[in-house]
Formats: sequence, structure tokens, C-alpha cells
Amino acid sequence: MLTKVLAALSLFGLNAAALPAGSPGAAAADYWMADPKMHNTHWMWGNQNGNYKVFRDVTQYGAKGDGSSDDTQAINKAMLDGNRCLKQCNSSTTSQAIVYFPPGQYKVSKPIVMPYYTQVIGDANNLPTVVASSDFSGMAVFDADPYTDQGVSYFINQNNFFRQMRNLVIDLRQTKAGAGIHWQTAQATSLQNIVFEMSQDGDNQQQGIFMDNGSGGWMSDLVFNGGNIGMFLGSQQFTTNNLTFNNCKTAIFMNWNWGWTFSGITVNGGQVGLNMSNSPQNQTVGSVLLTDSCIGSKYGIVSAFHTENNVPVTGGSLVLDNVDMTRTTSAVMNIDGHEMLAKGQINAWVAGHSYVNSNQMQRSQGPIAKSQMPQSLLSNGKVFFRTKPQYEGEPTGNFLRSFSDGGCAGDGRTVVTQCLQNFLNNAAQSNKIAYFEHGVYKVDNTVSVPANVRIVGELWATILATGFNDAAHPKPVWQIGKPGQKGAVEISDMLFEVQGPNPGAIMIQWDLQSEQGKSGMWDSHVRIGGSYGSELLLSDCPTTLGANPNQKCQGVFLMFYASPQSGGIMIANCWWWVADHDMEDPLNRQISIFSGRGALIRSQGPVWLWGSASEHSMLYQYQFDGAKAIFTGFIQTETPYFSGSGAPPFPHPLPGYNSDYDDPTFAVCQYGDVGQDGVPCKEAWGLRVVNSQGVYIYAAGFYSFFNNYQQECVGKHNCQLNMVRFQQSDVHAYTLTTKASVHMILDDSTGTVFGKDNRNVFGDTIAYYATHQ
Repeated sequence: MLTKVLAALSLFGLNAAALPAGSPGAAAADYWMADPKMHNTHWMWGNQNGNYKVFRDVTQYGAKGDGSSDDTQAINKAMLDGNRCLKQCNSSTTSQAIVYFPPGQYKVSKPIVMPYYTQVIGDANNLPTVVASSDFSGMAVFDADPYTDQGVSYFINQNNFFRQMRNLVIDLRQTKAGAGIHWQTAQATSLQNIVFEMSQDGDNQQQGIFMDNGSGGWMSDLVFNGGNIGMFLGSQQFTTNNLTFNNCKTAIFMNWNWGWTFSGITVNGGQVGLNMSNSPQNQTVGSVLLTDSCIGSKYGIVSAFHTENNVPVTGGSLVLDNVDMTRTTSAVMNIDGHEMLAKGQINAWVAGHSYVNSNQMQRSQGPIAKSQMPQSLLSNGKVFFRTKPQYEGEPTGNFLRSFSDGGCAGDGRTVVTQCLQNFLNNAAQSNKIAYFEHGVYKVDNTVSVPANVRIVGELWATILATGFNDAAHPKPVWQIGKPGQKGAVEISDMLFEVQGPNPGAIMIQWDLQSEQGKSGMWDSHVRIGGSYGSELLLSDCPTTLGANPNQKCQGVFLMFYASPQSGGIMIANCWWWVADHDMEDPLNRQISIFSGRGALIRSQGPVWLWGSASEHSMLYQYQFDGAKAIFTGFIQTETPYFSGSGAPPFPHPLPGYNSDYDDPTFAVCQYGDVGQDGVPCKEAWGLRVVNSQGVYIYAAGFYSFFNNYQQECVGKHNCQLNMVRFQQSDVHAYTLTTKASVHMILDDSTGTVFGKDNRNVFGDTIAYYATHQ
């Protein structure tokens, strides 16, 4: 429970003036997305409604945006038009939509309900404002997962994928309570460029974001002005970047998590920057990593971590890295009001378990030596990050459209490999932005992305691979640059998937070398099966034991590959997913897809993986092999659910073994498929780091939930024997969590780290791990 110290915080006055809200001026250039010519196609694969609208402007559904009319009904009509996936649906890949807000003031009196697979986008040059009226009734202005009257959510929160919101002002100042956004979401979701205007009254109960559950995810470039709580958070994991809080009483209230990465956080005024406390005997927060931030609230962080009587033992782990706390009265304090860390410039500080060049645990609550990150990963002393480009200043004449200009059909049937190649070449040569109108573009051979091109998809325009069948000679579907080539490529809002088995496919191969900040990929995902037209659905690939794999349910060779010649790659919010369930099935029932490898990084750097996830591949989810200068900001994995059934991933007839890609041999499994205690050993690695230098892991969650689709092993913490392996590498890892792996880390230099020594609220957590080889 919180003590009198915390209870009294709300009585104190604000100690800093609010900064400008960040809302735009009246004059702004037209935003290209508003032009109807950018939305000519109506392909919705699998949707039989020939009049289905992919792009919906709310004003075309009757919204006035005049600040006085009630636009609730009109906006919800735009959301729901076309029999979209909402209550009792769970998920669908055949009814997605963009709901667009032109500039204006849109008053609403009830929540705006977001169906599955929705992007809510405002004018990026002149942010529209959605205002909650004085008689507003509901949990939040925007609701991504509403509750029924019986308290049941519309969607399964950890399966609530494929959502975006960006370019909005949400104004709650006419109300006393409620939230701007109820964001109970999972992977492939993002919030970007949103301003939350809340009351400055001391008795208000407003929250900018209310998140009670989920498994995300990504947020960036958000501003919170006023309110009781800027962000009320509870989710398995998340990555958040560039958040500003002005005079929120509590900027961030962390209700629960397994792990969270905060970077670029600015707190001006208010009482508490981050409240992650409950009780030392009842921790609910797994871990928090805060880096490259400036906290200027009265109290910086309130923590419940205790070195002696913490339950669980690593609950509430906290890492501070390059955090300015000079404007606080105390940087970190516990729930009894005792100071754990004085105000000042915090270089590196840890509360939790540490392992430094040893497998001997140190229980820490204090400063640690600041590691020297490669300069190529830094910009002005902070880890480099670049926000997803939205091309606000570009007129529509600077775009080439895939179908309207390039003639490439996105109907999911026509093979358009050469058409897309010509289209991309033309865009690069003419210095135009390659705009993929929404559709499914089928390819049967490698598409080579030229060295200098910008690519943006409409509503996750999809590249569909077919015919990549030769696992012995894999080749890329989407090849970015050529080995040895230099240039700049930007990719945003694209999706890459397959039709049927493609065991020879490397979905994305990055060969290009770029200067810092010149190249990146944002909100772009790889999805193997589970969706309409993939031919890898429940009817094709019902759950199958790993010992009896279905050859027709093979996935791909590799989902993402950064080759040794590549460098300067910035990834943000990219999910590489082998589907574990059928998204077209109303019950989201499980399926079995046997896919080889997740993400292989061989780049000589720099590489930034901000908020990425890789799930359900058979050999590994991430492998850093002979790589240099890699930064990750929360990476998340899951082991395949069919594992542990007596069919190890190696040797295995489906992914096979390929020495050219340095596949793991699982030679550490000296007793065979299982260890001496019967725990499966030849399981997919969550992370394998081999002969790599300058690897910085800023939070990670490596999870194993099943043996042969059974979950008895979860409670026993033994779904697999090993999860992470470091071999002849230099690695610094912060707030690293594993779930149900007996051995968290196998380190060829220092030995084994055991999960039983590091129990947390769900998994097992190490606050800091360093190995130098």
C-alpha cells in the first residue's frame, strides 16, 4: 500500500509552468493523405463487399468539426461502416480501415470505438482536436478494446494486433474524469504524435492513456498537459520514446508489467515522474529501464524495491541510464518516504540483480560503472532514434502510386514482381516517394529495392511471397540494396507475408550501408500464416505435434536478415511473427506452422532495433552473429508452442541445418533432446549472440509458454532448459527477463545463470548483465 508520503503528494502545488501544448498554428500546408487521388483502389482481399471503403474521411460521414456540433455518431459511423470486426469477432484481416480526421474541432459525448485493424490518422500539418464534451459519458474518448456491461473485453487483449493512432489533439478539459485513450493492445500497434490536453484543477481524475492489459507495442512523440495521471500503464512489455509531461500530478503510473523501456522522457513539473510502487511484499511491476531522460517533477521515481524482503525477489527491478534528476528533490524514494537516490545527474544506477563478468549474482541498489557504448550508436551523447517519417511537407505530386501510376495490381492474384521492380526503379530515379496503395502485391521472385528510395504503404500494403521453395538455396523476397552498396532507404507501414509454404524465403534482406539517420524501417511487419489467403490457416494447419510436422505447413527460411555488408539500419516497431493462431477464426484457435529462423543480424553496425519482436521460429528468434554495434530497445520473443514434444528443432527435416547461416547445432544438449531432469533442451533460442562486439540490450523478454501445447511447465518454470546464449561476445544487457527457462543465460565465458535465483512477478529478471570476451 502507498503510505502517507505518497498520499500527501496531491496536496502539493505544481512547481513548474506548463510548456506549450504543441498544437499547430492555423496556417499549414495541405497534407498529402487528404487528397482523394491517394486512395483510388478498393482492394480488400477476402472482403466480398465491392463498395468497401479502405479510407474514410470522418467529414464524409457527417462529422462537422466545428467545435459545437456533436460528432460522436458520425465518427463512429466512419469507424464501423462495412461490417467491420468488433464485438464477438476477436480478429480479422479482411475488414481493415483508415479513419482520417481533417483539421477541425470534433466534439464527442461518448467513446469512439475502434474496430480491429484500424488506423486513426489526423492531418499531420494541422492536428485535428477531438474534444470530450462536458456531458461526456464513458471510459475514454478513443477505446481500442471496450468492455461489455458484464466486464468482458471485446478483444483478447494479448491478441489485439494491428492498430495505429497518430496526429491528434485529445482535449479532456471540459470534463473532470475519464481518459483520452483506452489502449489495451498487443504487437503491431503504435501511438505517435498525439497531444493530451487535461485539466489543471487539483481535484481532476483525468488520465491521458489508460492501459489495463496487453502485450505491446510502441509509443512515441506524445505530449501530456495537466491531468491527474499522464499514463496509467499495465502490459506485458512496451517500448516508449520521446514523451513529454507538463504539470501532470503523476506523469507515469506503472500498475504492472513484465518489462518496459522508456527513452527520451521529459517531465516538467507535477509531483511524481514515475510511480512504480506497490509493496515490497507484493510487487506487481517486473522491471523498468529509463534512459536518456530528464525528470523535473518534485519526486522523481517512487519505487518499492527492497534489498532484503522483496517478494518476488527481483520484482520492481529498476535501471537508470543517463537520466537528469537535478530538478527533483529526490531522484528515487521508497514508499515510506526514504530516499534511495539523491537528486543529480544519474549516469548508471541499478536496483535488482547484477552479473558482471561472472555467474555470481550481486543484489544491487546503487550506481554501477557506465558502459562505453560504441559512438556509432550515439547522437549527442544519447542512443540514436528517428521518428517515423510522415512526409508532411511533400505535395502529392512527389509521390508515385503503385497501381494508379505503376500499373501494379494489388489484387492478391496477379503476379507483379517485375511491375514492382520497375515501379521502385522509377521512383528512385525520379526522386519520388513510392506509395503502395492498399492491396496485396503477389511476387514470385526477389524484388530489389534501389539504394535511394522512400517507401510508404497505405494501411499496411502487403507483399505476398509465393514459390520460394528451395530451402537449400534461400533467397530474399525483399532485398534492400546490394552488398557493398551505399545509400538511403526508408520503409514505413508495409506488411510482408506468404501464401503457402515458402521454405526458401528470406522475407527481408538488408544489404545497404547507410549513414546514421538516413535509412530505417518503421511500423512494418512480417506475418507468416494466420491471415486470409495465406493458405496457412486452421483448416490447413491445425495443431500438430512437432514430431509429426505437416510439410504443407512450412513457413519460411528466415524472416529478417541484416547481412555482413549492411549498416546504419534503424528499426522501430517491427514484428516478425510466425502465426500461432488463426486470425480469421472467431475463437482464435491455435495452428502449427513450422518456420525456420527469426532475425539474423550479421551487420558490422550500427543497428538499432527499437521495439521489435520475433516469435515462434524453430531454431532461434534472434541471432547476432559476427556483428558489431547493436542496440535493442525491448526485444520480445516466444518459443513455438508445439515444441517439447520429442521433435527437437535440430536435426529437423523442415528448417534443416545450414552452415552458411551459422545455424545453432545444440551441441550444448549433451544428454540429447532433454536434460538430465527431463526438461526439453533442443528448443529454439530466444537470443543467441556469437562472436559479436558492442551488443547493448536495453530490456528484453524471452518467453516459453508451452510444451506440446500444454502449459503445466509454466508453473514449474521448466518449459525449456536454455533460452539465451553468449559465445565469445561483448554484451551489456539491462532488465533481461526469461519465462519458464531453467537456465536464463548460458555464457561460454562465465557459466550459467539460473532462473530460480531471479524470480520476478511473472518471469525471471536480471537488472544488469555484462560479459566481455
